[in-house]
Amino acid sequence: MTFELIDEMERLGTPRILVIGDLILDRYVWGDAERISQEAPVILLREDRQEIRLGGAANVANMLRGLDAEVTLAGVVGTDTDGKLVAEELSQAGVDCSALIADSDRPTTCKVRFMGRAQHRHPHQMLRVDREMRHPVRTEIAQQLLAAILPRLHEFQAVLVSDYAKGVCTAEVLRPLIDKARAAGLPVVVDPAAGGDYNLYRGATGVTPNRSETQKATGIEVRTIEAAYKAGQQLVDSFGLDMAFVTLDRDGIALARQGDEPVHLPTRIREVYDVTGAGDMVLAMFGLGMAAGIEPKKLCRLANVAGGLEVEQVGVVRISRKEILTDLLHGSRRSTGKVCSVNELARHMSARRKAGQKVVLTNGCFDLLHVGHVSYLQEAAREGDCLVVAINSDTSVRQLNKAPDRPIFDEQYRAQMLAGLESVDYVVIFDEQTPHAILGQLQPDVLVKGGTYRDDEIVGREVVLGYGGRVKALGVTPGVSTTEIVRRLREAETQAISIPLPTPIPAERRAA
Repeated sequence: MTFELIDEMERLGTPRILVIGDLILDRYVWGDAERISQEAPVILLREDRQEIRLGGAANVANMLRGLDAEVTLAGVVGTDTDGKLVAEELSQAGVDCSALIADSDRPTTCKVRFMGRAQHRHPHQMLRVDREMRHPVRTEIAQQLLAAILPRLHEFQAVLVSDYAKGVCTAEVLRPLIDKARAAGLPVVVDPAAGGDYNLYRGATGVTPNRSETQKATGIEVRTIEAAYKAGQQLVDSFGLDMAFVTLDRDGIALARQGDEPVHLPTRIREVYDVTGAGDMVLAMFGLGMAAGIEPKKLCRLANVAGGLEVEQVGVVRISRKEILTDLLHGSRRSTGKVCSVNELARHMSARRKAGQKVVLTNGCFDLLHVGHVSYLQEAAREGDCLVVAINSDTSVRQLNKAPDRPIFDEQYRAQMLAGLESVDYVVIFDEQTPHAILGQLQPDVLVKGGTYRDDEIVGREVVLGYGGRVKALGVTPGVSTTEIVRRLREAETQAISIPLPTPIPAERRAA
């Protein structure tokens, strides 16, 4: 399944997506929480910097830009300084702001978070202050929004609605938008407001409520996967949706679909630092995937990865396709192990290159793993981001005119021993006497070889240089080689070595 997800990521393209909803400016005030104030029993924060980030629908648009989508954002800001900052940040991110409406009657929604560090580390949110207006936008503003987006629906491959209950996502705006988008064959995915009226989203392709939002919408307490199935199906049936993606934090996503059995797509456990922005990231991934035509179950798995990467960050941070690919590769290696076939490894290498990683390959028999090998492989790993060790098969070792009793250990044993080293990312077995074929198929960025070789003596050098790669000879650990170790073992076998037994200790001395 992981390889399929990697393939889907590589086929995403650059779809054009419309995002509409409530724009938010997030301000962060960072500092050290040094002591308790003498004026009142409150923590005193000594500020050292401020930061602004995009939130709400603006963050969804920003996340999509991080995922290399083309984005048009429709929404409302005030005519205040915060509104100008939001527009500037969006423009710098490459978001089309032509459907952004300025309303002098309402402030730009702003959330100020005070982030304190204890003893100069471990930042935590201490307080949040919100400045906002929640009543619906005026009819005049709603009509301006629709006029800015409805004539352009043919430009997009998907529509995302980010409802934070700040007044933009009203029936006056959403009803004509959803109807016309679905009539045009566009998927519409909604991140619903907490406690919102789901009649606003009737007829959408899907919704992405979390546990709490699902419970408020259905009255069903979502503590189990079965409860999530039941609640998700109720949403689908009650509001004419194609599907409901019930997000279950550490438990992944429960997918309920019209006319189909619900399914659970689990996620792997992560270190959670901050859940801020995770819902926006999941919505962005759903929008990107639907625009690219990814099947819903695969899309849920990708959304799990994207949301998981987001919660590992402090605050709202853009996640890139490169980071998702890298995480998929990491998860694949954990689930399938380091020992791969050549075809499996070729797919990993393609994905790693798309993630901007440099691949290093070395080859050999590695019959007896010793300290020289370990040092050399550690040095090889430092030449790039990923180290592949290609080992000769048992047949290949025998064909290389080794002694008749070599290899001492079979290929699977040797592969597993190498896979146990932290410096090694992948192990692959090849049957040929030279690595030429596997080098041509995998095309590593760097070919390295340990021992007394010069660069121009390394076998396969011409293959690697031919496609623009690099070849490098590495050092050798003095006095340590497989051949020498085998020689000493054979000598020991031919000699009758008498090992004296220890002299027994008298009973009285043992008692003492």
